[in-house]
Amino acid sequence: MTMSPYLTLLRPRQWIKNLMLFFPPFLSGSLFSSSCISVTGLLSFISFCAISSSLYIFNDLNDIEKDVLHPVKCLRPLPSGTVSKRMATALAISLGLLGFVVAFFAVQHLIPYLLLYGAVMTAYTKWLKNLSVIDLFCISCGFLIRLQAGGLIFDVDISGWLFLTVFFLSLFLSAGKRLSEQYLLGADAAGHRTSLIGYSDGTLDAILQVSAATVLVTYTMYTVVHPRLVYTVPLCTFGLFRYILRVKSGNSGDPTESLLRDVPILCVSILWALLVGWSIYL
Repeated sequence: MTMSPYLTLLRPRQWIKNLMLFFPPFLSGSLFSSSCISVTGLLSFISFCAISSSLYIFNDLNDIEKDVLHPVKCLRPLPSGTVSKRMATALAISLGLLGFVVAFFAVQHLIPYLLLYGAVMTAYTKWLKNLSVIDLFCISCGFLIRLQAGGLIFDVDISGWLFLTVFFLSLFLSAGKRLSEQYLLGADAAGHRTSLIGYSDGTLDAILQVSAATVLVTYTMYTVVHPRLVYTVPLCTFGLFRYILRVKSGNSGDPTESLLRDVPILCVSILWALLVGWSIYL
């Protein structure tokens, strides 16, 4: 058997979420300092990737029966039978241990954040993802933990406006993902994701719209404190509107897939990063 099913099981595309660790130094103008480009920075990223992949496998093990009936998730290694439960369990445990061992020897102050992230995501997988609204807040919590961990690792203070922007942006993306699942699964949605039972018609759409508007407000206030970034607000606005259009058109609302496969969103994200870089570092 080739290693590709095992690599798929790790969901390496989702590792892009762990780049949130580098947001605090990037936006503070210290990304290219010795601490950020050091082995410590790299190992912190690796540690979070190992822990997150371990939790993704745990989630897949927990959801095998539902994923078998899902039109897309049935193709994943576990529900398709490509990878056995025993091998997946061993891989999940190994990755979890790897993440904590790396942190213990290289970035010990990261361990509390890894433990908190692991606890929240484990509770989410076992119980909380079945509870409407709470499931969205759990996903947002994962992003906020990464943000705060990045601030600690690289000794950068997290401003209130940045914290709120990340919170509402992650809430926005989570609502979009759930709404796209409603569109994709239709009448069978509740059978695949229990939390969707609690979202009455229009609820997720309302959460999507409100969180999008709030992201614009909090991010705009963040740029008011950092005036050179004010020119990135139109790019942020376009990205939010494009994502809403993508979800409402029946496409996948998965944030990573949207970023990597939707050309306009990818282009505006790269342009945003370049403009922020130019504004801060030049």
